[in-house]
Amino acid sequence: IRMIVPMKKISLVVLEKEKREAAKKLRRLGAVHLETLHGGGEELTALRDACAKTENAASVLAEYQSEKDAAPDRNLNTAQIAAKTDEIIACAERKKQCREQVAQNQAELERFAKWGAFDPAALDALAEKGVYLSLYEISAAAYRTLPESLDTIFVSGDKSQARFLLVGVGSRVRPDELPPKACAVPNPRLSTKALEAEIAALNTEIGRIDKRLRADTAYTQAFGWHRKQLLGDIEFENVCSGMNAETAGNETLAWLTGYVPQSDAEALCSEAKREGWALSLGEPAEDDPVPTKLKNNRLVSLIYPLTDFLETVPGYREYDISGWFLLFFCIFFGILFGDAGYGLFLSLIAAGGITRYSLKGKAAPAVLKLLLLLGVSNTAWGVATCSWFGVNASKLPALLQNVSVPLISNATAARSHELEEAVSQNLQIVCFSLALLHLSVAHIKGIIRCIAAHSLKALSELGSIAMLAGMYCVVLSVVVSSARFPLLSGGYLKIVLRLIAGGFIFNFVFANYEGNIAKSIIASLQNIISVILGLANVFSDIMSYIRLWAVGLAGASISSTVNAMAGPLLGNFLIFLGIIVLVFGHGINIILNVLSVLVHGVRLNTLEFSSHLGVSWSGIAYKPFSETAIKQ
Repeated sequence: IRMIVPMKKISLVVLEKEKREAAKKLRRLGAVHLETLHGGGEELTALRDACAKTENAASVLAEYQSEKDAAPDRNLNTAQIAAKTDEIIACAERKKQCREQVAQNQAELERFAKWGAFDPAALDALAEKGVYLSLYEISAAAYRTLPESLDTIFVSGDKSQARFLLVGVGSRVRPDELPPKACAVPNPRLSTKALEAEIAALNTEIGRIDKRLRADTAYTQAFGWHRKQLLGDIEFENVCSGMNAETAGNETLAWLTGYVPQSDAEALCSEAKREGWALSLGEPAEDDPVPTKLKNNRLVSLIYPLTDFLETVPGYREYDISGWFLLFFCIFFGILFGDAGYGLFLSLIAAGGITRYSLKGKAAPAVLKLLLLLGVSNTAWGVATCSWFGVNASKLPALLQNVSVPLISNATAARSHELEEAVSQNLQIVCFSLALLHLSVAHIKGIIRCIAAHSLKALSELGSIAMLAGMYCVVLSVVVSSARFPLLSGGYLKIVLRLIAGGFIFNFVFANYEGNIAKSIIASLQNIISVILGLANVFSDIMSYIRLWAVGLAGASISSTVNAMAGPLLGNFLIFLGIIVLVFGHGINIILNVLSVLVHGVRLNTLEFSSHLGVSWSGIAYKPFSETAIKQ
């Protein structure tokens, strides 16, 4: 079933003088995705500048935001918000200047820390009387060898460095007999006492600015509303100023192009007829940048928070794999986490969040519902494998051991080394079987599409399934156990080779079929290296699913290690330290598991599965031109 909403391409023509009013009504309709427009003009520039200033002010207030702040004031008008924006930015800039001056003054104080209290005004007073004092630093050894003709005053020093004043009468010129190693020390801007006083005053001013900005956090939400208004105005002005214009007779026409969902086309036509617009609707061309709008039921839509986060959008003419993505992602999540204790923990968090929203009479975010589904999947797999917070299965209650699935249960593995190896092999078989199922689904969808299009390319998809089945047998024999799966010897070998060879031939002949078998074969011959490498890719794609077992095993090992570290501490007076180790260790493991899911669980859907299905994720998200300004 196609879950990507069919689109119609539209071209809309209006009078130049009526384009702003037409844009308002088109935005109110909220159904047309416009092709990229590049507007300009003073009005658009001013709006963008205002939005940038608002975002700048909001980022300043965000540094002071806290849950204890006062309720936001939504009654500010546009002029008041603009004035408040300038005020906040000015305060932030002044604070920055104060901090920079404090840093400079502190650097000066540190530079003169070993010179003691110092006032350059005293040196200036002596200079007026013809006595010039200059500050120098030199190594302690070199200072002791200075010529007696130099008149110096020792100020301070240590084993390595000496600081002194050079006395000059009538001139501040550096004498020739002073060694080059002597470094002149520039006078500070102010006296050390004045620098300290200025630092104190600047810090006081910074405190006043902080207090003022903290009070202004009451306007944070007002800034949010204002920013949304500005973004809506920017979008509107960009459309109006970016419309193509053309002169026809005595009138100047403005026009634009875009796409509208087929279900909304009738409403757009009615609006165009009512307003007297010239409107053209048609089917998008192959090379048109048609946006993708997905339409799924509530269950399948739970995957949207993840795909939105990943910014993965299928092309308009590709498949919507949202349902399969959700199904297999839940399975992968459960195997990668692989612990019923973690699953219950995640489920409780999700259930608590959903309940909290329900009590407030609000709909819970889809991400919480997705987390609950993933937590249940994780719990189910953990129960099946008898995995509970990394605890040795033999030490778990008999009930938890009995409800597990013996073939993949840690309770079974704990009985003997032979059973442990058998369980490990069974888990690998599960992973490879998931690979065969997952990738076969991709090609079955391809077969269905080809049959609907009456194309012999369906035989290529069938050949791919045959190659998958053959390589699946190879993987079981080579990776899992040749003794348990002697599929590469005797009569089994012929079957495996026929599957692989037959599938390769079907794929070679029909992969590029566009109505002519000969041309399809020639196209394959022209890309013979890629075709041969495709056979190796089938093997590597199936092998890629072993990551489910490997990552799940790594997570279980970390859980077990954490328990082993905390165990000795729980039986004595260090029990609190043991609890900290448990909480911290398992918390880190959960975070690592989440990262593993994002890397491996997502990859198997967006790379291995998608490549077999032909989904390149090159789509453009459907974003209609609609009302975005929010009245306060």
